[in-house]
This record gives sequence, structure tokens and C-alpha cells, in this order.
Amino acid sequence: MRHGLEICCGGASVTVADLVGLGELAERAGWDGVFLEDYLIHHAGDDPPTWDPWLVLAAVAGRTDRIRLGTTVTALPRRRPAKLAREVLTLDHLSAGRAGVAVGVGDPADRGLAAFGEPTDLKTRAAMLDEGLDLLVGLLSGEPVTHRGAHYRADAVALRPAPVQSPRVPVWVGGSTQAKAVLRRAARADGIVPYKLTDTAGWSDFTPEEVQDLAAALPPTRADGQPFDVAVGGRRRRPDERAERAYLADLAAAGATWWLEYVPAGDPAAMRAAVTRGPLR
Repeated sequence: MRHGLEICCGGASVTVADLVGLGELAERAGWDGVFLEDYLIHHAGDDPPTWDPWLVLAAVAGRTDRIRLGTTVTALPRRRPAKLAREVLTLDHLSAGRAGVAVGVGDPADRGLAAFGEPTDLKTRAAMLDEGLDLLVGLLSGEPVTHRGAHYRADAVALRPAPVQSPRVPVWVGGSTQAKAVLRRAARADGIVPYKLTDTAGWSDFTPEEVQDLAAALPPTRADGQPFDVAVGGRRRRPDERAERAYLADLAAAGATWWLEYVPAGDPAAMRAAVTRGPLR
């Protein structure tokens, strides 16, 4: 099981230089991946500073050699899939094949939806995600794609150059496992970033048994033949590191391929300290 960081994309005291520095520091501290939130308006505070994850990840790519880079997660219904695919493919080349992207319907509390006139109805966003996911997966292969749907269109178009990774840049699907559609969508991609709740008002960890059941319900391998990714976590490290380490070992045995530890917005020194301590292996 690999260990990644989920890092905020903004906050009252977080500068873009802070985020780039955290990405560079993560590689030195032994983390396996850096995954940024993707909001137009950060979810905490009044009009907080917010940074574009793809530009930050591009800067991190130029300062690192090993860590995986991506988002958890991008609200695909508020993005043009072709534009997102071009950004991800560019990051794939900048990072020499270390890029990935996770997509979902979007956070129900995302102020960047209604504020810019984006659809907020869950049924509409779910339909856009279903259609956009197929288009995104096809475009990230570099092969010609033809698509005609209710929301998107592509006429035998290929985005070149082809990705560094073969057969495509990996795509994860995020969302609550209470919504059965999340499993269905993830099975069409390369991994899942699951949560147990439909909102962020509380938190509940997956048990090893739940992870085992989740892994069993998904394809055993992804498009490149590697194990299908089950990326669990999304919270800060608990104070009892011995118990945390034992829990992570049980998750790995159950089939989790990634543990994602969250670094929330806060004092930049505290954020650096959370990254510097490295993963619990």
C-alpha cells in the first residue's frame, strides 16, 4: 500500500508558494503521492485565497522525480472534459508519467457551483459525470474519440501527443459508497476514492472488512494491468500512531492500494510539520 497526501487548495493563510513547497517536501519526506483538492472557491472562510491545482501540480512536477501527482477530487460536471484531459496530459508529460486524476459529481457545499451558474441539481450533475467520464477516459488514451451525448461532443478527435503512461493516464472515481453509482462508475475507470458519508458533516473510517468487500466488488486490475486502485483515507493522522499503524496494516491486507492522509489549511509551519514527519509504514 502506498501513502499519499491530500492537501487543501486554499485557505486564509495558504499561499501558492506554500503549496508548491509542500509538494517538494513530500517527496523528500518519503510520501508516494500528492493529491490536491479542486475548488474554484475554497470551502473554508469568507472569500478565501484559492489556488488552481493543475498549475500547482505542474510546478511540483518540475521539482520532483518520484511522487504521483493528481487531484482528489475534480468535480467533472463543472469542467469541460476535453480541457481537463489536455491539462492532465500536459502534466503527464511534465512529470514523466506520474499524473492521475480523480473525478466526482462535486461537493454539495461547493460554492463554486451556484456562484458561477453551474448545475447544482444532483441528478443533472450525475448525468454529466456519467457522460463526461467516458469521454475523459477515452481522451486520456491519446486515441481518436467519437462521442455524441446530451452534454458533450467529440468528432473523431485525438489529443496528442499520446500520454507517457500506457494505455492511458489513470482515472479514479470519488464519492460515497452509499451511492451505488460510485462503484459502477469506478469499475469503468482505474480506481476509487471512496467515502462513507454523503456529506462532510462527520467522519467514519472504513473497516478492513468493508475495504475487503469493496475491493471484491471492483475489477481486480486496471487498464494497464496493475492492481485496481482502492484509495482510502481522507483525514488527518490520529494521535495514537501505534494504533494508526496497525489500522493501516489491516487496510493493506484487506486490499487497499493507497492510504491518503489529509493536510488541512492552517498555519504553514504546522502544514510543513505534518508533511515532514513522513508516512506511517
